[in-house]
Amino acid sequence: MSSTDLARLALPAGPGSSGSAAARLTRRQKAAIIVRFLLNEGADVPLTDLPEGLQAELTTQMGSMRYVDRTTLTAVVSEFSEELEAMGLTFPRGVAGALSALDGRISAQTAARLRKEAGVRQFGDPWQQVCNADAQHLLNILQSESTEVAAILLSKLDVTRAAELLGRLPGATARRITYAVSQTEAATPDAVDRIGLSLAAQLHQVPPTAFDSGPVERVGAILNYSQAATRDDVLTGLEETDLDFARLVRKAIFTFANIPDRINPRDVPTITRDMPRQDLAPALAAALASGDDDLIGAATFLLDSLSKRMGDALRDEIDEQGTVSAKDGEAAMTAVINTIRTLEASGEITLLVPEDDTSEP
Repeated sequence: MSSTDLARLALPAGPGSSGSAAARLTRRQKAAIIVRFLLNEGADVPLTDLPEGLQAELTTQMGSMRYVDRTTLTAVVSEFSEELEAMGLTFPRGVAGALSALDGRISAQTAARLRKEAGVRQFGDPWQQVCNADAQHLLNILQSESTEVAAILLSKLDVTRAAELLGRLPGATARRITYAVSQTEAATPDAVDRIGLSLAAQLHQVPPTAFDSGPVERVGAILNYSQAATRDDVLTGLEETDLDFARLVRKAIFTFANIPDRINPRDVPTITRDMPRQDLAPALAAALASGDDDLIGAATFLLDSLSKRMGDALRDEIDEQGTVSAKDGEAAMTAVINTIRTLEASGEITLLVPEDDTSEP
């Protein structure tokens, strides 16, 4: 039975139809009888979804009742069943319920505006919304809110996720929050609920963005497919304009020269197995003949990570390639990178994460 059904019973109304055995009972009394009957039968009655006022009225009504005979119980249950069968369609209660029903079917901008204008919260547990938020949002909350609020949030999270977030906080901040957890013993459910509502509201106030990925990922993806000369020129310009942004972009870029830093040697046989020979051999030949230490190192890394038999066979193919033009060599190296990206997306290999380079000024 849904909360909507319970609310219909609990709404103020006059006595039932005069011909029934339960004619003298009010709607609230009938609701109390139905709830008591369902609880006795072991049903899960979602009373927490009812407005607090109706929960209080239902509880008070149940506390004031003592005994109902079997004939009256049968009449009330029959009347309730008839009402349910006659009900053709129900609508969500209020704007909040409508927003929940239309979630994903109206634009995020419209939903945000309606929620703000109506001053309502979405149905559901606000803490569930908070705990399901992405890690970066939770980290922002932990560092921007008071230590007491951060301690409440940390206590509501799953222990494994709480430990992960704690490890990503600065040491001093993590120590303050964990100590504050020891001071939360006296926190009341009402206070914790208000904190959850406030934090959930903050999450809903995050403005929608036009892009699924951040600027670093977008620039890195573009430069991945750019010619080497263009990529180097852009990175040089970025370093002159914003050194921190340029460093992040360099970490997001994955080109042929980055293979030794991003590929686990044990994954190389998988890559060469899926790579067409018309791309792999020219890519390696062009890299070895380029005079670029990074490209030569990448080609050598791939060859050395194969078995001796496979490596020797591939070296013979490279020798047969002769001279590969710069244009064809770059296209072949791009094909190698595309194959690696495809294998990563399918989960067959995992790219290594480059470490932060703090040696630069």
